[in-house]
Amino acid sequence: MTAGLQSDGERGEGRGASALWRAMTAADLDRILAIADIVHPAYPEERAVFEERLALYPAGCRVAERGREAIGYGVMHPGRLGVPPPLDTPLGSLPADADCLYLHDIALLPEARGTGLGTAVLDYAQGLAGREGWRWLALTSTPGARSYWDRVGFTPYTDGGAALEAKLASYGGGMSYMTAPIRVGQ
Repeated sequence: MTAGLQSDGERGEGRGASALWRAMTAADLDRILAIADIVHPAYPEERAVFEERLALYPAGCRVAERGREAIGYGVMHPGRLGVPPPLDTPLGSLPADADCLYLHDIALLPEARGTGLGTAVLDYAQGLAGREGWRWLALTSTPGARSYWDRVGFTPYTDGGAALEAKLASYGGGMSYMTAPIRVGQ
């Protein structure tokens, strides 16, 4: 999935460079849910989860588009290191003592992969976290995405203890909670 901040109008690099990231709106949610069903069929989430993330932290909600068709999305929000939210559960509110940007979901349709969109949304996340003063990105990786996150510099978080292990088990087997430091200058 996912040097320099990508704004709404900047494009992903490589094959399919006509694709770009833009801010998500409520009108995008039907297509976002359809993409989620394709990319993450084993990890379903209700529409209310996406609606709430968009309402709580719109700066962290992005849509990848080619032409006028959504081909991916990114949902991220303030979080606490070692404390991922449960799958398919509303947050209620954002943590007042956030210390990281949690990448709730970065999902690209198969035809959107390898186009630079993953790199572009990670650059956006780096810039967003840096502007907010957070030093870390965090995520919960599915087994199939783990090698991607390893390649782009995320490492397993080892300070979570039994509470983190229990939370990961609620997602299903093989999940990894991972972090990456914010690059200096982001």
